[in-house]
Amino acid sequence: MVNNIKYNVKKAFVENKVVVLFVLLCIAAIYASKNPLTFVANELFVRIGRNGFIVLALIIPVLAGMGLNFGITIGAVAAQIAVFWVVYWGFTGIQGFLLCVLMSTPLAIIFGYLVGALFNKMKGSEMIAGMVLGYFVDGLYQLFFLFVIGGVLPVNNPSLIIAGGIGVKNTIDLAGNLKYSLDTVSMLTIVKLWFIFSLIVFIIKIAMTLIKKEKKSFKKMYVYMITTAIVYALSYVPAIEAFLSADRLLLLYAVEILVVVIIVLQIWQIIKNRFIEKDSRFNIKKAFSFIIVAAIIYAATYLKSIEEILLFVNIPVTTYLLIGLLCGFNTIIIRTRLGQNMRTVGQSRVVANAAGINVNKTRIIAMIISTVLACWGQLIYLQNIGTFSTYGAHTQVAQFAIAALLVGGASVQKANNKHAIIGVILFHTLFIVAPQAGKQLFNNAQLGEYFRVFVSYGVIAVSLAMHAWKTILKPKTEQLDNKNIKGEVKA
Repeated sequence: MVNNIKYNVKKAFVENKVVVLFVLLCIAAIYASKNPLTFVANELFVRIGRNGFIVLALIIPVLAGMGLNFGITIGAVAAQIAVFWVVYWGFTGIQGFLLCVLMSTPLAIIFGYLVGALFNKMKGSEMIAGMVLGYFVDGLYQLFFLFVIGGVLPVNNPSLIIAGGIGVKNTIDLAGNLKYSLDTVSMLTIVKLWFIFSLIVFIIKIAMTLIKKEKKSFKKMYVYMITTAIVYALSYVPAIEAFLSADRLLLLYAVEILVVVIIVLQIWQIIKNRFIEKDSRFNIKKAFSFIIVAAIIYAATYLKSIEEILLFVNIPVTTYLLIGLLCGFNTIIIRTRLGQNMRTVGQSRVVANAAGINVNKTRIIAMIISTVLACWGQLIYLQNIGTFSTYGAHTQVAQFAIAALLVGGASVQKANNKHAIIGVILFHTLFIVAPQAGKQLFNNAQLGEYFRVFVSYGVIAVSLAMHAWKTILKPKTEQLDNKNIKGEVKA
C-alpha cells in the first residue's frame, strides 16, 4: 500500500514536473517581489480574461497532430485588420466588437484554409512552417498598413494616419470606441440574449419536426424552455435585476455561485442515476467527492487572507463566460466524429488513411478552427487592453500563448483545457511579479523583464527538444539497443 502511494506520487511528480517547477518559481517570485496578494490576484484575473481564450485556441491543432500552432499569428492579423476599419468607420461598443467579429471571421477562415493547405504539403514540419509563415504574413501586413492604407486606399483621418497621408500610426487608442466593449456587457444582457436564442432554437426545432412529420418527444425541450423562461422572468425582480445589471462580478460571488452549481449538479446526478434510472455503473463516491471539495472551497472563503482577495477582485462576466464556452467546445468536439477523426489523424496518419478518414481535409478543418478562435482571442485581448499597437500587437501572440500552454504541462503531442488554464495562471503570475522581484533582489526591474522573456523562449525550446528526442533520437537509441542485445544473444 505504502509502495503504491510512493509510486503514484513519484509518477505524478514526473508527469507534472514542469508545472511543479513553475509553481515553486511563482511562489518564490511573489515572495521576493513583496507585492500584496490582492494586487497579484487582481492583475492575474485581468490577464486570464485577456489571454485565456487565445491559449485555448491552440488545443485543436495539437489534437490533430499538427503540433504547436505558431500560425495563430495569422488569426491575430485578421482581427487587427477588422479592428482598424471598425475604428475608422466610427463604430463603438458591443456593436463595434460584433462588427469586428463579423468582418474578421471570413478572413480568418480563408487564412486558416490556406495555412492548412500549406501544412499538408509540409507534414512533420508544421511548427517551423508556421513560424516562418508568421514572419512572411507580418511582412505583408506591414506593407498593407504602411503603404496600401492611405497610398492605394484613400483614408482621411488624422488620428489614425501618419502625417503625410500614407500609412497607419504606430498606436491607435481604442478608448471611446472598442475599449471594454465586451467586458462591459452586463449579466442582464446575457440572460436576455440567452432567452431569445433558446426561444429561436426551440421554435426552429419544433417547426422542423412538424415539417418532417417526425414522431419526437418534446418533453426535454419543454422542460429546458420552461426553466429558461423562469430564469428570464426572475430577472425582472428588482433585487435580481439590480444584481444582474452589473458587468463585473465580485470574485467572492463567483466562487459561491460555482460551489452552488457543483453541489446542485452532483445531487441531481445522484438522484437521477441512483433513484430514477437506477444505473449500477454510476460512481456515487465520485459525486460525493465533488460535493466535499465544493464544501471545502466554500469553507476556505472564510479565511481572512482568501476573503480579502475575493472581496478585492472583480471579473468581467462576458469574457469569462466566453472562455468557459470555449473550454466546453474543446471538450465536446473531442466526443464528436470530427474530434475522433482529429485524434486518429494525430495518433497515426497511416491508420487514419486505412480507416477511410480524409487526413488532409481533417487537418485543414483543425487549422481553420484554430485560426478563427485565435482571431476572436485577439479581439478579446485588444478590447481589454484598450490600445492597438498597429505593428506589434500580433508579433508575440504565438510565442506567449504557446509558452503559457507548455508551462501548464502540455507538450507537442498532448494538450487540453487543464493545461491551458493552469499555464495561463502560472505564466502570467510570473509575468506580473518578475519585474518587481528583479528590482527587490538586484535593484534592477529590467532583469525581471529579461527573465520572463527567457522563460517564454526557454520552455518552447525545451519542449521542441523533448519532442525531437521522443520522435527521432529515442527510437534510434532503442533500435541500436535491440541490435546490440540480438548481437550478444547470437554471440
